[in-house]
Amino acid sequence: QVQLAESGGGLVQAGGSLRLSCAASGRTFSTYAMGWFRQGRGEEREFVAAISLGGRSTSYADSVKGRFTISRDNAKNTGYLQMYSLRPEDTAVYYCATHTMAALSPPASAYNYWGQGTQVTVSS
Repeated sequence: QVQLAESGGGLVQAGGSLRLSCAASGRTFSTYAMGWFRQGRGEEREFVAAISLGGRSTSYADSVKGRFTISRDNAKNTGYLQMYSLRPEDTAVYYCATHTMAALSPPASAYNYWGQGTQVTVSS
């Protein structure tokens, strides 16, 4: 079992930056691919980014491509989501999650462990 804990969320003005962290404990983090999702108020949870076990492959939602960067440090059992040029529409609770599927970014239902989420609020 893997326990995930997100941090780094907060309030930022449009155009600003934040870096989210996802600290993993339990089973070896490096044996899981990882993803970030977000859920705005009254909206469905949506995919943001994914990264492979070793970090060589990444995938992004079109809405964040070029602005967000996903990374991981397996030695520190931590994943990251660096967010630049934030927009009000990026406001959401951000979740990290892990999976063991062959696909890099499977549906949310394929992710087996989830963190509790961290709130990101972007003011205009």
